[in-house]
Amino acid sequence: MSMPRITVGSWFESAVNWLTDNVSWLFDAIGAAVESTVSGLASLLLWPPALALTVVLALVGLWLRGWRFALFALLGLALIDSMQLWKPAMDTLALVLVATVIAVVLAVPMGIAASRSDKLSRVLKPTMDLMQTMPAFVYLIPAIFFFSIGPVPGVVATVAFAMPPGVRLTELGIRGVDQEMVEAGEAFGAPPGRILTRIQLPLAMPSVMAGVNQVIMLSLSMVVIAGMVGAGGLGNVVLDGIQRLEVAKGFEGGLAVVILAIFLDRVTGALGDRTSIKRATSRVA
Repeated sequence: MSMPRITVGSWFESAVNWLTDNVSWLFDAIGAAVESTVSGLASLLLWPPALALTVVLALVGLWLRGWRFALFALLGLALIDSMQLWKPAMDTLALVLVATVIAVVLAVPMGIAASRSDKLSRVLKPTMDLMQTMPAFVYLIPAIFFFSIGPVPGVVATVAFAMPPGVRLTELGIRGVDQEMVEAGEAFGAPPGRILTRIQLPLAMPSVMAGVNQVIMLSLSMVVIAGMVGAGGLGNVVLDGIQRLEVAKGFEGGLAVVILAIFLDRVTGALGDRTSIKRATSRVA
């Protein structure tokens, strides 16, 4: 005897249809804001000549990581330009940066709140588990219903898929701060907000930045999937290579994604190290 069918999918479909019918104005506003931000950032990245931006980014790498990484950035970004993939690479970079900023803005406060409330943490953990283990393609279905096709559903799906590590690692970092440091701040009369910003967050910054790093890496892993809904960028290049069975085109698009991933990974890691050192040495006023 088989179990009766539970139409969980139908319930989800009904919820999506209700949201589409009743709060479409909200999705239209979000979509317009995200699309204008992505297109504006992409235009800004494409405004200077490719060589000029390559040199600037290489100098950033020199400042943060040293001459070896600066040389890698120079050669890697020059290779992207020589493969005639500069525009899709900048489109992808804009999409990833916007998705990362949105995910971090949502994830860090949620992680802070979870670190202060065990009840909220018990609710968020299974929710983050569900979000992180859900196949990425599933996020595209409601995103297309809400935002049609284009970069917006790509950004929304990327945020939903990439946000959980930011929440987890922020909570883990703050919970891992030495309680004696917090008690010392309280003994000096520091209010909870100042203890958070001057003690807990600086000491938890390596963990928080590790979460940001993971958000960026997961965002880049969504590039090809986002290309399926018209997000553009390197995802379209790889997808086109798959559809046409053009090995060279697909490999070049994937290589450009790898170069961007390594650059962003090293930069965020270096920024996390510098920020934690600077803020951890500040005094509680």
